[in-house]
Parts: sequence; structure tokens; C-alpha cells
Amino acid sequence: MTYRYSFTPRSCAAALFSFLLACVLSFGPITIHATEANSEQQTSLAERTIDNINQDILDLSATLKQAIGDERDALQLQLFQKNEELRNRLSAAINSKSIPNEKLIALVRTQQKYSDGSFAYLDDRVKVLNEKINTAKEQDKLSLVNVYRELQQYLDVSFEAGSQNLIWLKELGVQDNEAEQIFKDSVDKRMRLLSASIEYLNQQKKFIGAQISSSPESEKTALQLNELILKQRLDIATNSLRSLISIGDGLGLETSEYKRQIFEVTGSITHDLLNAKVVLSILSHWSSSAGDWFAENATQHIFQLFVFALILLIARALSKLTRKVVSKAVASKNLKLSHLMQDFFISMSGKAVWVIGIMVGLSQIGLNLAPILTGFGIAGVIIGFALQDTLSNFAAGMMLLIYRPFDVGDFVYAGGVDGKVSHMSLVNTTIRTFDNQIIMVPNSKIWGDVIKNVTHERIRRVDMVFGIGYADDLLKAESVLNDIITSHPAVLRSPEPMIKVHTLNTSSVDFIVRPWVKTDDYWDVYWDVTKEVKLRFDREGISIPFPQQDVHLHMVSNDKQDA
Repeated sequence: MTYRYSFTPRSCAAALFSFLLACVLSFGPITIHATEANSEQQTSLAERTIDNINQDILDLSATLKQAIGDERDALQLQLFQKNEELRNRLSAAINSKSIPNEKLIALVRTQQKYSDGSFAYLDDRVKVLNEKINTAKEQDKLSLVNVYRELQQYLDVSFEAGSQNLIWLKELGVQDNEAEQIFKDSVDKRMRLLSASIEYLNQQKKFIGAQISSSPESEKTALQLNELILKQRLDIATNSLRSLISIGDGLGLETSEYKRQIFEVTGSITHDLLNAKVVLSILSHWSSSAGDWFAENATQHIFQLFVFALILLIARALSKLTRKVVSKAVASKNLKLSHLMQDFFISMSGKAVWVIGIMVGLSQIGLNLAPILTGFGIAGVIIGFALQDTLSNFAAGMMLLIYRPFDVGDFVYAGGVDGKVSHMSLVNTTIRTFDNQIIMVPNSKIWGDVIKNVTHERIRRVDMVFGIGYADDLLKAESVLNDIITSHPAVLRSPEPMIKVHTLNTSSVDFIVRPWVKTDDYWDVYWDVTKEVKLRFDREGISIPFPQQDVHLHMVSNDKQDA
């Protein structure tokens, strides 16, 4: 009998039902004739039930020949269910021994015929559908894969039924070595084919995955669809192999390699990994793969490592050269860059060349830099939230470099600290106090507070106040002060120094003395003038009064007190 088969989702089950109908019509009904020993005995309830199921199968088969459309599909489903019911009844009868042994053997033999025929039929359909999937258009493959999945499931069920048939025969005392060997060969052949298919599909999936990662966005959609189809086919083949492995273990077949393959493809950990053979197979395969990889790729990777090391050496040399070139460039008087800005450009230029060299070296050893750069971007966002204070210091450091409120060597009052600026980074500024303490101040604190740069200008005015007594000669004191200021070599002639009577204080007449000096000479002039004023005033007989009060006491007579 010839069957037309079209690959639609509903036709998968219909094909198997049609095959079951052909078996029923070819082999005839599964009737049980009583032997002479039982001819005069009433048939048991189990026998009558099985006879009724057989009769139902015959009636459904006859009706199915004239049915069409949805009615035919419904009858086919009933026919399949009746055969499953028959197997369940047969299993119960074998366990309970409620039917004579020879009758049970006849029933099991008939089920063997069904199973043997379904193996060949479904295997042929699977091969045809597999070829159709390979040649179909991408948009048609998904529907074909769904049909392929159903056929594989029915084929797995057929193998399980065949295994159960042999178990039943053994329980009934029948040792069919020939049938068992044929079935064992079929299972072994099927496992080898599935293993080869899994190996091929897994390699194709890895290849497609590599293409997706390096392909433009316009081509990724088609590749992702192809990857989805490969994953589904790989899942189907893996499930079928897993089902056959349990059957093969029962038949005494060697299945450790297949278990190892399933573990490597799926990554799922099962109790099979407790088997020593499976573990040895996995270790042996890994060591063999490692040896093959080393033999094939050792020379190439050693050369890549050599190139990587060479690029790093060149990058290091270029980094030093770049720092020297940038150092000379930023030191140009035309640019007028601060020392802090110069140090920043020198440091960043060298680091930039070094980072670029590392990236180029990594690309030469085969690493894809796109995921790395993407990871840096994502990590940057996360780190940005976690290190908000540090980023605030970084931003403040950039503002300090741009606006240059101070430079290295300046004496400043910033962030509540006064001293000499010795170093600055993008995060903090190092200030050396006058008593030689090192204080590191966060840049955000400096930028957010008042900054006083004492040594920013080239010249400074020294503000001093000196007082004389009211009884001293005012003009003489003014002349002495003028002589002291003009005679000091560090005092500038321009701008002119200022010496004026400033305040008639409670205890003294105060002069303001304000000479102009170079910034570096500020404290020398301050200290020298203060010392010289004291010495000259002493020699000239001019007093330097200190705060004092005169207390006058008036005596009151007793008469006034009595009054």
C-alpha cells in the first residue's frame, strides 16, 4: 500500500495513524483462540476486554477507509488510543498472569510486528523531512522543524515500545535472541546517527554564533533565525539520544560516550556523571581536545604572543618619546601653560599612547575589542554612581587646571589649609605647610571654597604699622622711617613706598609703612624693616609706646561723707 505524505503539523500524527491502520489490515485482528486445555473454560475478564479492544480496532479501521477531513483525523486519533489501551491491558495481564502464557506471547508478537514496521516507516519519513528542512527557505523551516519534532517523538515512542516488547517476552519465558540482536543493532545505529547529527548541529550553532557577533546589524536577523532553527534541531536530537541511552543501558550497550556528548552540549549535570566511565570519557575527550588544539594552534599563538610582547615594547618606547615631545611642546613660552597643566598633558599623553598600544596588542592576539569597550562603558556608568565624590574631585581638578588659580610653588590658602603647592592630580592637591607638613586636600573642597594665592603676582606690598609716643618728634620719626625704607636694597623704587601718619591712637601715634617688594622678598623685607625700626628708634631716642592707662585718685573728706 502506498501513502501520500505532506509535511504539515497535523499530518505528522495522521501518518502514524495511517500506518497503524495498514498494520491492522495487513496482520489481521488480534484475536485469541482458546486452546484445548481452556476450550471448556469460560474466558477470563482480561481476555474479553482485549477481544473487545481488538474488535474496536477492526471497526475503526473499517470506518476509517470511508472517512474524510476532520472525521478521519478523529478516527485516526481513536485508533491510536485504542492500540495504547491494548498495550496497557497487555502489560497488566502479563504482570497478573490473568491470561494463558501462549495467548500473551501471541499478543506480544503482534505488537512486535507493529513496532518493527513503525521503525522503518517513521525512520524513512524522518530522513525525507530532514532533507526537506535542509533545502527549504529560512521562513519555512520553523514549521517543518515542528513536524520534525513530532516525528522524532513518535519514533522514540516506537523504540520504547520495541524495548518493552522484548522485556515482556523475557517475562513470559521466551528468549528471542535474534529479535533482541536486531533491535540492539537498530538502537546502536540510531544512537550513532543521532550523535553525529548532534556533533554537526553543535558545530554549526557555534559557527553561526561567531558570525552573529561580527556581522553588521542588517545581516543579524537572518543569522539569528538560522541559529534558532539549529538550536531547536539540536534540542530534538539531544532529547532523542537521551531517550535511546536509557534503552541502550537496558540492552547492555556502551553509552558513556553519548552521555559525555550530551553533558558537553547541554551542560546539564545528571546522575550519569557519577558513573566512572562517563567521567573518564569526559576527561579523555577534554585532554584529547586540548592536545589537538595545542598541536594545531601552538605555533600560531606563540607567534601572536611574541607580536603582543613586541607591540607592548614599542608602545612603551613610544610612550616615553611622546612624554618627551609633549614636555618640550607645553614648556613653550608662547603657550604660557601652568606647571600643573604641563604635568597633566605630559602624564595623559604617555598614558594614552600606552593604552592604545595595549588595545592594538590585544587585537593582534584575536580578542574582540568591541565587547571589552562596551563592558568598560557599562562599568563606567556603574562606577560613576558608586564614586560620585571621586568624580566630583575629578571635575574640580579639571576646573582648577583650566582656570589656573595657582601653580606649583605658589603659596596659597585653599580648602582651609595654607602652604606651598607641591603637587596636584585630577583628584587632590598636595600642599606643604610652612612647618613642612604634607596635606592632601580634595580638589572639590578647594574649588568650592575661597582660594587665596599669596605668590601669584610678581610684586607685593608689605603692610606694616609702627607707633611712637605723643611726646616724640613726629617729623623726626617720619624721617627715620623713610630712611630705613629707602636704604633697604630689596625695596622697589616703583611703585613708591608709602609712609604716612595713620592714626592718633589711645597710647601712640601710628605710622603706616607700605613698601613694594618682589614677591620672593616679602618676608625678608618685613623682618628686616621691623628689626631696623626698633634699633633706629632706640638710637634716636624715639619711644615705642605700649598700651597704658593713667589712674587718678581723689580723696574725699569725712565731712563730705557725713553730709
